[in-house]
Amino acid sequence: MKDSLVTCTRCGSDACYTQDMGADYVLELCYGCGFTTNNLMKEDSEFLAEQLEVLPELYKDLIFKDEEGKHWIPSSVNNLTAGMVFANGSTVKDWKWTAVKAIPLLEEDLDKFPEDTTHKMDMGNAKNFSERDYIEALDYIGLFNPTTK
Repeated sequence: MKDSLVTCTRCGSDACYTQDMGADYVLELCYGCGFTTNNLMKEDSEFLAEQLEVLPELYKDLIFKDEEGKHWIPSSVNNLTAGMVFANGSTVKDWKWTAVKAIPLLEEDLDKFPEDTTHKMDMGNAKNFSERDYIEALDYIGLFNPTTK
């Protein structure tokens, strides 16, 4: 596997992380705008069609097609002990990144969750971030904290 930072073809940020997974499969995640793609996310691909079947309408509306024909979609992060970050809003003109911190379960709540669950998402601490503040949303939930698993 080879990792590198390149310029994002969606937003122009120099914080686009690429990971060559081998077998001609390359993932891209831009920490500038928060959108992601891979070389299978092209028009008429089975992979893209499968994604479109399950994506929320907002995510579908926000898809960006770059000059190489790759479709970029908003990323979603769901870290069980840190929190989650997702695109949230009603239209492409009125959306933000929403970041929600995970909090430890109280002893009396353990039986309400699957075994081995230690945290839950606390929508009470949800915070919104602008499109270009995706990395700040990740930082808000502590994703860059070395103690986060």
